[in-house]
Amino acid sequence: MQIGDLLLHLLQAGWLGLLDYLAAHVLLCLVPAFFIAGYLSLIPKETVTRYLGPKTPKWISYPASAVGGFILAVCSCTILPLFAGIWKRGAGLGPAITFLFVGPAVNILAISYTGAAIGGDIALARLVLAITFGIVIGMIMAALFKQPENEPAQAEMFEQKSAMRPVLWVLFALLLSVLIVGTLQIDLLTGTVFSVTLPIELPAGLQSGLDALHLTLQGAVLIVLLVIIAPVAWKGLNDVLNGFNRWTWTSLGLIAATLLIAAPTTATGSLIINITGRLIAEIALLGSLGYVTARYLTREELADWLSETWRFIKQIFPLLIVGVFIAGMVRSIVPEDWIRALAGENTIWANLLGVLFGVFMYFPTLVEVPIARMFLDLGMHKGPLLAYLLADPELSLQSILVTSKIMGHRKTVTYVSLVAVFSTIAGYLFGLFLAGV
Repeated sequence: MQIGDLLLHLLQAGWLGLLDYLAAHVLLCLVPAFFIAGYLSLIPKETVTRYLGPKTPKWISYPASAVGGFILAVCSCTILPLFAGIWKRGAGLGPAITFLFVGPAVNILAISYTGAAIGGDIALARLVLAITFGIVIGMIMAALFKQPENEPAQAEMFEQKSAMRPVLWVLFALLLSVLIVGTLQIDLLTGTVFSVTLPIELPAGLQSGLDALHLTLQGAVLIVLLVIIAPVAWKGLNDVLNGFNRWTWTSLGLIAATLLIAAPTTATGSLIINITGRLIAEIALLGSLGYVTARYLTREELADWLSETWRFIKQIFPLLIVGVFIAGMVRSIVPEDWIRALAGENTIWANLLGVLFGVFMYFPTLVEVPIARMFLDLGMHKGPLLAYLLADPELSLQSILVTSKIMGHRKTVTYVSLVAVFSTIAGYLFGLFLAGV
């Protein structure tokens, strides 16, 4: 194959991978997840940190650390200064380690995207095992390394109290419902309530162009919407803390339209739109969400929420686009026999290989998911795949080096060894007993 043909082949493979990523079910997962991640900034920090202090009972401090990590949509590098901050200011070593482990592994973006792109079994296993391992590894570290007494001034931040307003719980329930309704595959949501035939006909040239790009009309509309949303949101959300403008409301309207257009199903090659239970539920939930937000949130709270959501989108979404495109290209040239030979079976060595790949190949948060999907398509067993997903957010070379400066070499070697052993064994047992169930 000549260089030009190879380049064309790679670009086409990357494009097809990107189209699969931008499918309706992924948008219905990611858009609400970004807004949930941004919403969590409204939760007062004192609500969580006051449960992490050295005097807090273990049965409270460790679950609180797991919750604190869960509400942060950050990668392994971003979690490090937060970990250093809470540990140096008085948190116990064990809860701080739990926070360090859980943060990049089970944030709402990572789990929801894992479920949509790979499968609910892997997502649930990743969630349960990461929280369990985070707590167990934290307790082991606390038992192995006695922590010196903290100064009273350091522990002050862990004694502050703050309560959540009831409306914040209502908003969280509505946001979580939007996410669940958009991704849950049950007949009540996926079934067609009635169908609508659009009173237009696509020009033959346009239909041929969509076919050449491997696009449906619905997919093309969604991509066009995403392209339009980018500059509109930049003008409306980039400086939202200093005030709202017409671009702010336009961007929110376009985002809502994206969810509603992604919710129904369309027959390929036709203009028949199947109105599903998912679309009806999304309309009801988005309407309720808009009412509660307008009625009970202050403009300052709404601005904080939108600003934090936009920050996550700017940081993560471009990396996802690039990562998915690259994964599509790699998938087209990596021989399936290689992956099947190395990790096609569920062995201890195959699971250890998945862990080691996570160490040497660092990906920003969420980008590990399309890479994992690529491995699955190439024949990797689900056991080693889970081992990779558990280890990748925790054990990049960059994070290991920084962690050693914060905790010291002995603690870091122990922590890395525990994560590697736990991830390897978990992947092996998952592949042995639960994969495919």
